[in-house]
Amino acid sequence: MNILLQSTITCPDCGNKKEETMPTDACQYFYECENCRKVLKPKQGDCCVYCSYGTVKCPPIQAGTNCCN
Repeated sequence: MNILLQSTITCPDCGNKKEETMPTDACQYFYECENCRKVLKPKQGDCCVYCSYGTVKCPPIQAGTNCCN
């Protein structure tokens, strides 16, 4: 299985986009937009900011396992 580690996060407030490398050993629960400084948190039901605002889901979800459990 090929796990992608790059995901582009889009800020829901200002629309700023930035490509980031996702951690493989932990969920990223907070992310600060470098443009407007809003701190993003996962939407209800999502495990991390990449699953909520990224173009690619986090590595554990891509692998078919639960993240953060």
